[in-house]
Amino acid sequence: MLPNFKKPEADFLKVGSAAAAVPPPVSTPAGKPVASNGRTGAPSVIGPDLIISGNLVSRGEVQVDGEVQGDIHSSYVVIGEKARITGSVIADEVVVRGQVMGSIRSKRVMLQATSHVEGDIHHSALSIEQGAFFEGKSRRSDDPTAGVQRPELSAPPLPST
Repeated sequence: MLPNFKKPEADFLKVGSAAAAVPPPVSTPAGKPVASNGRTGAPSVIGPDLIISGNLVSRGEVQVDGEVQGDIHSSYVVIGEKARITGSVIADEVVVRGQVMGSIRSKRVMLQATSHVEGDIHHSALSIEQGAFFEGKSRRSDDPTAGVQRPELSAPPLPST
């Protein structure tokens, strides 16, 4: 039996809808945004007109609708239908709707019907919808991100006066 990757929000489950891109945030009494999936903070969005050449590192959620030529390190990654990733994706959870040319290392990976993945997938749980394209090796592991050096986020240097 496949693991349940579905999010509780009905709108978030609609593949291809605008609501499927990012779950709507809710606010706590203190006013701090909390994503509806239980994660704190707003997701970082790479828009469809944006091309990034270099690695992406985030502690939170990343929604990619544009193009990334480099590796992505995050806790939760959603790769939109029109997105193109050339590089590795390393995260706790990955949902792929677009194109990935590189390896994926994640505890939970979901390849949706519109996905196109060419590369190996290291996972604890893998779900592949009918219609998804996957060319590579699937490697099950209890901790697929173990041994992978996650880049540290650092504050940019302050300008000297």
